[in-house]
Amino acid sequence: MNSLTRTACVAAVAAVCSTIAQAQTPFRTSWGDPDLEGTWNNATQTLLERPAALGDKLFWTEAEAAAIDKNGVQEVLKRFAGGIALSGELNASWMEPSQVVRSRRTSLIVDPPDGKIPYTPEGRKRWDATPRLGMPMKADSPEERNLAERCLGADDIMLPNPFYNNNHQIVQTQGYVVISSEMMHEVRIVPVDGRPHLNKAITRWVGDSRGWWEGQTLVVETMNFNEKRRFQGATSTLKTVERFTRVDASMLDYQLTVSDPATFTRPWTIVNTLRPAPGLIYEVACHEGNYGLAGILRGARADDTRR
Repeated sequence: MNSLTRTACVAAVAAVCSTIAQAQTPFRTSWGDPDLEGTWNNATQTLLERPAALGDKLFWTEAEAAAIDKNGVQEVLKRFAGGIALSGELNASWMEPSQVVRSRRTSLIVDPPDGKIPYTPEGRKRWDATPRLGMPMKADSPEERNLAERCLGADDIMLPNPFYNNNHQIVQTQGYVVISSEMMHEVRIVPVDGRPHLNKAITRWVGDSRGWWEGQTLVVETMNFNEKRRFQGATSTLKTVERFTRVDASMLDYQLTVSDPATFTRPWTIVNTLRPAPGLIYEVACHEGNYGLAGILRGARADDTRR
């Protein structure tokens, strides 16, 4: 083999190796961190807890999952019809299409194995008393309505709502990851530079988040929640650990572990799938000026006068 041929062969091998390397290189930012950027939707037909009727059934079959995806809108409306007065405004045109999680598990909760939130008696009582969609609520004061209805907050990056606005935009810079959620336009700025958490006396609606990288996974630990958030009935001692892992161009795996000894007997974990969301995230005005909430309270007073 002459030198020219040898050079050509080496160049060809180098080109092939480069192509293979590029194909195997995970998504990276220009500064070398795993790239999670994009707008993602975490809506799902999978329920948080496994329905009692399923017993210890861990997974749907492929056919069962396809049927759930096809009939999901009607199933959601059926679940909420008892607690929300529906007049046709919620339908397939308004509600986001969604699928069961990619594992086809029968609940978002993967631990404990029974697919249930492990409440303490006090935690269960607190959650049962927390105003939320799908349950009857009083209307004697704004505080008796749920936080989303009062435009104060939502937990949609952790637990998606079954209707709409489950989009989340992730933006990265060197040292920070920003998670902007469509519902209630909540924004979390997550330092990933190793700094400690804020003093425990400083609490926030969205808590205090700190992140770090474990291989291809972004780990986000959040604490310092205020007492008003009441995530699934939790207190200010709530701590969450989230894990974001990019699977490919069209999928992020999301894992959330929740702990609060005042509310749960043990930590519990959910797993969800985030998929690309087409288009932009738009502002959620949420009852401009809270006209909707004022109308709810006035309507309740009108009902009082008719009794």
